[in-house]
Amino acid sequence: MRESGYWADNYQRNKLSVEDAIAKIQSGQRIFIGSSCGEPQRLVKGLADASLTFTDLEIVRMFSGESTSLSKIAEKSKSQNLNIRSFYLGSANSNSFKGDLRFITPINLSDVHKLIKSKMLPIQVALIQVSPPDDFGWMSLGISVDVTASAAAGADLVIAQVNSKMPRVLGRSSIHVNDIDYFVEHDENLIEIGHYPDVKSAGKIARYVSRLVDDGSTMQMSLGGTSEANIEALLGKNDLGIHTQYVTNTVMKLMAMGVVTNRKKGFNNGKIICSNAIGNQDLYDLLDYNTAVEFHPSKYVNDPRKIAKNRKMVAMNTAREIDLTGQVAADALPFNYFSGVTGILDFFRGAAMSKKGKSILMLTSTRDDGRQSRIVPMLQNKAVVVPRSEVQYVVTEFGSVNLFGKSIQERALSLITIAHPDFRDQLFDEAKTLGLLGPERTLREEMRSVYPLMLEETRIVDRKKITFRPVKLIDERGIQEHYYRLDSTDVISRFFHEKKSFVSKQIERTFIIDYHKDMTIVAVEGQSGYERILAVGEYYLNPETEMAEIAFSVEKDWQGKGLSSILIQKLAEAAKGNGMKGLTAYTAKENKRMVKLFNSLNYEVKAVSQGTMIYLEAKFVEEPEADR
Repeated sequence: MRESGYWADNYQRNKLSVEDAIAKIQSGQRIFIGSSCGEPQRLVKGLADASLTFTDLEIVRMFSGESTSLSKIAEKSKSQNLNIRSFYLGSANSNSFKGDLRFITPINLSDVHKLIKSKMLPIQVALIQVSPPDDFGWMSLGISVDVTASAAAGADLVIAQVNSKMPRVLGRSSIHVNDIDYFVEHDENLIEIGHYPDVKSAGKIARYVSRLVDDGSTMQMSLGGTSEANIEALLGKNDLGIHTQYVTNTVMKLMAMGVVTNRKKGFNNGKIICSNAIGNQDLYDLLDYNTAVEFHPSKYVNDPRKIAKNRKMVAMNTAREIDLTGQVAADALPFNYFSGVTGILDFFRGAAMSKKGKSILMLTSTRDDGRQSRIVPMLQNKAVVVPRSEVQYVVTEFGSVNLFGKSIQERALSLITIAHPDFRDQLFDEAKTLGLLGPERTLREEMRSVYPLMLEETRIVDRKKITFRPVKLIDERGIQEHYYRLDSTDVISRFFHEKKSFVSKQIERTFIIDYHKDMTIVAVEGQSGYERILAVGEYYLNPETEMAEIAFSVEKDWQGKGLSSILIQKLAEAAKGNGMKGLTAYTAKENKRMVKLFNSLNYEVKAVSQGTMIYLEAKFVEEPEADR
């Protein structure tokens, strides 16, 4: 029974050794243990040492790296002494879970508070870690507020390890001495997690992700090497905000460098909002009394309604596998036990409700040293952590796609284009067998090509943000719609004859390309995955002359605004980079625009009349040695 009265007297009266404090626990009770790097290590070791004196204890915790392995004790005693209940929303299909699968309780982190408060899962004992009390008797839960706050409030008996190395963090992280039953004073270093292992493709994934993040976005980031690389890629952004489950060393680095200002969040402006910290002692020291960072319980941080209040909320999480329909499996990995993926759906749903929000799922294209694809035809023997209806952007080192609102066929084609080229044939064949692709679809060699990200560029044209980029297989419908919007004169200019039908087979050379012998660059406006194609520039290699023949089409409202000038410069850059000798074109004599385009190139242009047509040629000439 917790006491009232002067807090200092209560604190002194209820100080115990770890052995005496653990002795207050009774067999058959349910015990919550403070989570992540805030785990009360001394109390956990004391419980492990005394475990054989108990029967039927149930340990409730977040999935953990276990400074002291209670799971091994449960395994050895066949759960007669200890049983484990781990809150974790993952597919639980990796080596990380060997022997522990039966202990997992799948749940969204935002729902844990309700589970405890309602007494559907009554907590008899909470083992937590806190800072020493201040002059008014308030102690801080420090780097582990998440569900620890809810468990401490709902437990019948609270035992706290008082550690002077626990930082005092701001926000809703305080607990009063009079709300704790017993205190064990023991100073020790907090659990640290070092550098994540290098992921070779992480930098490439990060470059695609950074293009999806706008200035002024509010970020949530899961843990892992891929996420760390993404943060590094965000160094060129401005006025980012943070509302996330875990704050890390790298997040604080972005703040120190002025990238994270939290000024434009629209909710909790000026503050990083989190519920947990995972990093090293430098991070923990930085969080001590830091007024720019607030820690709140998970019932607040992971509430989709709260998440949605942030402007341009971007949820970035990692996945283990995704199938061609968009179903996702995700797991904790050996280097980020603490994260699990417990909050992934909370943040995906919050981002979906946020104005201009988006969710991004990241995964390397292969695993097992490249022997297995992470993009699979159908998930087999794996729990679906993210249903296909919740998935928006998916990014690998080979590209990014937007699955929101896409049909199964569009999803399958999209995901095949960002799979590793070595597995695209197999995925294509199995997709057809499963009925995910129509029988008319055929596999061409160009579908194994790697998207040249270096040719992608965004410019402001006529006060609008226009992206110039190589075409993708998934642009098929957009290309068709572009051609159907052209007037009859522009159709004849592009195809040299009247044309009213643009079925896939007739125009597939425009969007199924190898990015070398043939190239299409489009000018697009709008959100990725739902862009409007405003202009198309393309070249085809003539192997006999080693010259690239080019063609253009521009929508009427965008003609005369410089789109073709940018496209021809990019086509010239790509053709020259791919070893071609120059550009050529055939056009009608009255097409003065094409002649003007060629003359805008920094190469000598030859124009030859051929009846009603003009043959244009611009050869790439090497710069003289003296000018290099």
